[in-house]
Amino acid sequence: MYTASQGASHVTSLSFSSSQGGKAVLAIGRADGKITLWSPADPAVKLQTHQPGPVSCVSFRPTTSRRRSLRDSCTFIDSEELLAGDEVGNVYLYSVEWPTQEQRDIFDWHELFATGGNDNHLFLFNTRKVLKTPPSVLGPVRPARTAQSELISTDTIIQILPGEQARSFALNAACKAIAFAPWNPTLLAAGGGSNDRCIHFFSTATGAKLATLDCYAQVTSIVFNANREEFAATFGFAQPDHAVRVAVFGWPGCECRVKVPWWGEERALYAVEWAGADLGAGTKHCKGGNGGLVVATSDASIKFHEVWSKGAGGQVRKGIRAGGGVLDDELGGHWMDSLR
Repeated sequence: MYTASQGASHVTSLSFSSSQGGKAVLAIGRADGKITLWSPADPAVKLQTHQPGPVSCVSFRPTTSRRRSLRDSCTFIDSEELLAGDEVGNVYLYSVEWPTQEQRDIFDWHELFATGGNDNHLFLFNTRKVLKTPPSVLGPVRPARTAQSELISTDTIIQILPGEQARSFALNAACKAIAFAPWNPTLLAAGGGSNDRCIHFFSTATGAKLATLDCYAQVTSIVFNANREEFAATFGFAQPDHAVRVAVFGWPGCECRVKVPWWGEERALYAVEWAGADLGAGTKHCKGGNGGLVVATSDASIKFHEVWSKGAGGQVRKGIRAGGGVLDDELGGHWMDSLR
């Protein structure tokens, strides 16, 4: 049961969100101009807005609308649309984004971002704090035209000054790769260059270093598996020399589960996750897989690797894609076993 606060004005209109959206969001319009959004499925959350006049009607659209998320512009979500009319004669259209608790946790994680470079440092910033920084006016910039064809000769940009980071971490070489764990918003991984050759794990909540994994190679990218506690890494220059350019590890033990050797002289430069295997991307190697990586190489080619281990336990996959035992044989069984 939803109970209004003491002194609340009387209700003038009610409307439930679409059955397609499955959120069961109840819009409550009141005579004092307030509109309250509340869901019996998520009673701890309540949103409220205020209109200039008494609300006469609220009505949700019967179907959801696909649009870009306002909280994460890289994500598309199914939003609810709400029409609200007041006694003054105004009609307002709201796009209602009602994330689950899991999605809210991810949004909270997106409140942080990390940067790294050739200064051997990893910096962690609070997005909200950065966006509150007064922008500086820069100009002239490349002219842009409005609908009225008026020239715009200046723009504003937020400048982040030294010391404004929330936390900083030191590596032994340039920071070549950064990744947040999607299943643990406080877990941050960073890969070092040729003089570091390690993957470092930090807690964004406490600033503590959690682990260091010696990879005996320049770490060029880190990709966390979205569904299981494991991560992939790609490698550039190796020291001592070895052929493995892609590997998958478990967390928190950092045990190596998959090793992919490249027998040529090319290096892995960067990798992103590829969901093609889950979608049946059209080759016999893709069907029934668990996704993988798209890797850019130093010979100007792009390689597709199905690397994620099968099963919830993350068992090692061997064969044409993964290979096996390569570095263990070359380096006496101690490659990547050190967890400092």
